[in-house]
Parts: sequence; C-alpha cells; structure tokens
Amino acid sequence: MTQVDLTEKRERFKRLASYRTNEILKRLRVLGNCANRGVYNYNREDIDKIFNVINQKVKETKSKFHFPKEKEFKL
Repeated sequence: MTQVDLTEKRERFKRLASYRTNEILKRLRVLGNCANRGVYNYNREDIDKIFNVINQKVKETKSKFHFPKEKEFKL
C-alpha cells in the first residue's frame, strides 16, 4: 500500500469519524431534552434502561477498534 493510499484512508477516516461523532453528540443533546420533568414523566428505571443500552453499545463499538474481527483462517 502506498503512502498516498494511507493518507487518503486516514483523511477519509477523519472526515467520516468526525461527522458521525458529531451526529451522535447532537442526538445525545436531543435525548437530553427528555430530562425536562415539566414536559415528561419518567423514573429511575427508565433512565437506567436508556443509559445501560447506550453504554453497552459504546463498549461494543469501542471494542471493534481494539479487537478487530478475526480473519478467516487460510492455509
């Protein structure tokens, strides 16, 4: 793989990762709007369910960066 290929891949990663991260952060801010008790009724269990699933997905996604899928075995 050439240096140009690596540079292009790096730039593509930076562009997409930045865009996608900002989209996630934007959606989290929108979720935060649900915290308005004057408009919404929720309890601790609801909040725990929401953030448990979010935290689990963050862990799963992060692990993909540290432990890439195993490649198929070939002789």
